[in-house]
Amino acid sequence: MRIITVANQKGGCGKTTTAVNLSACLADNNKKVLLIDLDPQSHATLGLNIKADLSMYNVLSKLTHRKAKLESIIQRVGDNFDIAPSSVVLSALEQELSGEIGRESRLWEILMDFAKAYDYVIIDCPPNLGLLTINAIRATDEIIVPVEASRFAIEGLGQLIDIMSLIQDRLNHVVTYRVLVVNFDSRLRHSFTMLEKIKTAFKAKMFSTIIHVNVKLKEAQNEGTHILNYDKYCRGTKDYYSLSRELLTAERDAAETPVAAPAVETVKTEKKEQVNLKQRMEEILKDELAKFQLTEVDLTLQAPDAQNVYAAGDFNNWKTDDTSMMQKVDGTWKLKVSLPAGRYRYRFVKDGEWIEDPTNKNHALNPYGQMDSLIEV
Repeated sequence: MRIITVANQKGGCGKTTTAVNLSACLADNNKKVLLIDLDPQSHATLGLNIKADLSMYNVLSKLTHRKAKLESIIQRVGDNFDIAPSSVVLSALEQELSGEIGRESRLWEILMDFAKAYDYVIIDCPPNLGLLTINAIRATDEIIVPVEASRFAIEGLGQLIDIMSLIQDRLNHVVTYRVLVVNFDSRLRHSFTMLEKIKTAFKAKMFSTIIHVNVKLKEAQNEGTHILNYDKYCRGTKDYYSLSRELLTAERDAAETPVAAPAVETVKTEKKEQVNLKQRMEEILKDELAKFQLTEVDLTLQAPDAQNVYAAGDFNNWKTDDTSMMQKVDGTWKLKVSLPAGRYRYRFVKDGEWIEDPTNKNHALNPYGQMDSLIEV
């Protein structure tokens, strides 16, 4: 069973498009493929029109009341093509695992116990270096890094590769990577200039296949299917089919060339470098996990005569539903919300009337000429 992770810390670089359509093309080559959607945004799941009660959260979490095995959540997409779906609740896993020993290896442990009924397992990662991505890197030997032909994408790629090296040292796990150029616009001279820079920087670490800009790829997602089902003769199909053939026919890059035992005089230096790398890795993990730490905020409104009150803001997409309904206690309406670090706008909806928080002096004008109250977490 060959496990391949599709990862890049930059959002919107074609990770999910690559994971979904590469999986479909491998399946079309008579390989049995499992696509694991490890992104809480669930774009691979939604992009294949999959609806599921159970997700990877139920497989990875130790706190869920609906614990499930990987094989029990798998759904069929097509011939030789299955998916382990995601859901938004998967985002809670970052915080759940943050204090656990062996938190980086949850997915690896599950896949090691998994019945090896698949030729390929493709893992679609979230656009960050949180614990979900670290779990995916630990579970694989190969990483495909989709990257656009742009300056900022190249700079971000260099940072990602540095972080991969730190993860490898921290987990004592060797991973190889290959760069896949995506969203390539052959009409632009700039695209060819940046392509040459990528080739110069990464040389043998690149796929020969290039994924060109093709509107059919986006249309297929909107239709809830992969490119082979949508238009098997378009440029997008040709490119991803070529990528699948390259994976199937090319020899896998050597994981790491064996080296001789270090000389005695270099042992101290190497140990010092190892300590520095581990310290740097801990700093990275700390910074990334901080993004997922939640702070409980109490919202209150004195309105003893009100019949119902809601708290709506950009933290809940300004919804007035059961989750945003405040509870009345001795004339005071109360609601607790758990928020990650950031700045949020909100208003109260008292008996259908939108009002700002009268006890909060922090506010800002909204597009409708009214004032929103502000929370800083």
